[in-house]
Formats: sequence, C-alpha cells, structure tokens
Amino acid sequence: MARRTPEGPPPPLAVQKLRIRYAKRGRLRFSSTRDFARALERALRRSGVPMAFSAGFHPHPKISYANAAPTGTASEAEYFEISVTERVDPEALRLALDGALPPDLDVIEVVQAGPGSLAERLEASVWRLEMRGVDLATLAYAVERFLAVETAEVTRMFKTGAKTFDVRSPVVSMAATGGEDDSCAILQMVVRHTTPSVRPDDILTALHAVTELRPPVPPLVTRLAQGPLLTAAAGVADPLAADKDAVGS
Repeated sequence: MARRTPEGPPPPLAVQKLRIRYAKRGRLRFSSTRDFARALERALRRSGVPMAFSAGFHPHPKISYANAAPTGTASEAEYFEISVTERVDPEALRLALDGALPPDLDVIEVVQAGPGSLAERLEASVWRLEMRGVDLATLAYAVERFLAVETAEVTRMFKTGAKTFDVRSPVVSMAATGGEDDSCAILQMVVRHTTPSVRPDDILTALHAVTELRPPVPPLVTRLAQGPLLTAAAGVADPLAADKDAVGS
C-alpha cells in the first residue's frame, strides 16, 4: 500500500531560530513543563509570532525545551528555542511574549541562535534552598559532613522502576549561609547535570541519610542559573553568550 502524504503545500520554511530565557516564580513554580507548554503556545498565538510548524498530518510548532526545572521549584534560568518563518526582532518578541504569558512566567531574554547546541551548554545548575526552621550551625555541620563523604546514594522511582544512584559526585560546590533570621539558613550549591539528573530533593534525601537533617517545612528551592560549568569558580557561565557574540561579530 502506498504511503499517504498530507494534501496541500508544505509548511513555510523556518528562517530564524531564537533562544529564550524565562523565569518561573511565585505560585507558578508549581506549574509543570506541560503546563508551561500550553501557556506558551497560547501566548505565541496571541502575540502573532510567525511560528514554523513541522510537516505531516499533525503539524506542531517547532519549539524545543531544554532541561526544565522540576515541578515545585522556582527558577530564574529556564530555556527553550523556537523557529519562525519570518525574521523578528528579539527584543520586540520578548516584550510581546512577556505580556501574553501569565504573571510569574517572565520572559527575561531573547537572542538569535548561533551555531551549536543550547542543550549541550547546560552543563550545571546553581541552586538556592531557603531552609526555614533550620539554623546556620546545623546546616553548616550537615554540609561539612556531606562534602566529606565519597558517595551518597539515594533511590528514586522512575517510569522503568526504582533506581539507586550517587548524588555526591555531581555536587561541584555546596555552602551554607545565614538567612533573614536565626531560624532560617540558605543552602547554595552547584550541581553538574548527569543522567539520571540529580535534583535538589535527591540531595536533601542524602543530607538526611548522612546527618539526619530534616527541615521542619519544605525548603523554597530556586534555580539561580544554569550553563557551562566553570570548575575553578564553582559556578556557571551564560549559555547564551556565544549566541550574542555570534550576532555581534
């Protein structure tokens, strides 16, 4: 039997790819990647963005998401890419999308994509955990104990079943600092992206196993940045810097 092909002309070709950084704040930290995808597609339609679509019987907009934060965590550094059929001004697109998305989903930066893969640049994340009900001395002791161990294994349930993996080796740096008052401490850490991904709650599980640390209330978790790993500085670089350089050259 001959293979069927869709009737009509093929969809217009993409002429430009854009890389977009957005923040997930406030109550919207509880939104999932699927929730954001639905909100984004509505915002793209309302903004009149000339989206490129895939071919076939069920065309869909050419949107690619990169390493989304877990549901329940806030983030200042979420990324996705879109392709468009007409050239657009990145800043005008940023303003239009930011105005069309719900409050607390904030478009921070839009750049024209240069060569290379965005996903491959996202090597590590900087996380900030606000530990309410935990004093600085207790958290500092837990950090010291955690950094002293060679491995710290946790078990998490995946679609394929339970899997045990080490969460110590991906932690590039970890530090405890004081919060707004004596009953709150801040845990900040740089975590290398691995497979399976090591989430902040995995590290909290390991901290409890090593030191019995258990915050009385769930920490407020925020991803501050993600990008190429700067090992010496124990931080990350801007993953869009290469795109900005390519446009400026």
